[in-house]
Amino acid sequence: MIARPPSLWRALRRRRLCTAALALLGVLGLTALFADLLASDLPVLLRFGGETYVLPSLTRPAALRAHDNQRLRKELVADRGDWALMPLCPFGPEQQPEILRPPPASPDRTHWLGTDDRGRDVFARLVHGSRVSLSVGLVSVAISVLCGLLLGVAAGYFRGRTDFVISRLIELGLTFPTFVLILVVMGLRERSSLLAIMLVLGLTRWTDVARLVRAEALRIRELDFVLAARAMGAGPLHIISWHVVPNLLGPVLVYAGFGVAGAILTESALSFLGFGVPPPTASWGEVLSQAMEHPESWWLTLCPGALLFLTITALNLVAEALRDATDPRLRDPAG
Repeated sequence: MIARPPSLWRALRRRRLCTAALALLGVLGLTALFADLLASDLPVLLRFGGETYVLPSLTRPAALRAHDNQRLRKELVADRGDWALMPLCPFGPEQQPEILRPPPASPDRTHWLGTDDRGRDVFARLVHGSRVSLSVGLVSVAISVLCGLLLGVAAGYFRGRTDFVISRLIELGLTFPTFVLILVVMGLRERSSLLAIMLVLGLTRWTDVARLVRAEALRIRELDFVLAARAMGAGPLHIISWHVVPNLLGPVLVYAGFGVAGAILTESALSFLGFGVPPPTASWGEVLSQAMEHPESWWLTLCPGALLFLTITALNLVAEALRDATDPRLRDPAG
């Protein structure tokens, strides 16, 4: 049986590195959620020309299409009652200056992390790129876990012909190198998209989950509480829903933690190679790819590289803590 949520949470909190990793992931999640309020070319709140605009960075009103934060600062008239609440970074991820500075520009007081080869603010692109990276990681892993859980449980519990067919599909999927298969599928598409990347990553990684779940389902179906439920007349759907799946959640959660880290790294590698999200969408890998053409621009390597390193490390620390907390052989009896 897996640990109950309170015991699991206490086990995670006892690990200082895991607590720090969870805090970092929480900050990244909030950054992705509120990216439009942290870095945008329009204010968060605005009173301009007798009109009040609430969250214009999200609503994008037609009256402000020709404006950005820099132009608004010049046109705001205090005597008329104009005012603006600016975001933390007053630049949008796709905003290019009217008069280009020699790109890419090094960090300064205006652009904290410098600009890329088109004069776009690197800080704004990294903030919005966190939304792309985290959404790809979470959604693709959710797809792979759902497919692998359904097929793995069916193969492990029902066995027989069902197990034979699903096992052959798993072996067929494991035959192809995952990253090469992803490159082939993305290369066959005329235009990549965020949804396509999520689907491709999710549908090419389900085999690992299915193989893990199948092995666990084969073990659990022979345990005493499952045999007792079957002897009492419980049907397969009831046994799977109330006895098999709950006891699979521990290993699946551990895989999900490592899987999200792997998906984020894969998406960044695809964007680095030019097969990721289509431009001008911001992505950590896309910012990192510009360092190849501008090796002297150290900030194009350091900033996205540091974000990737910290995110992957934090996810791996949480996944390792989950593995230790859900494994009875590794769990502290005092916890």
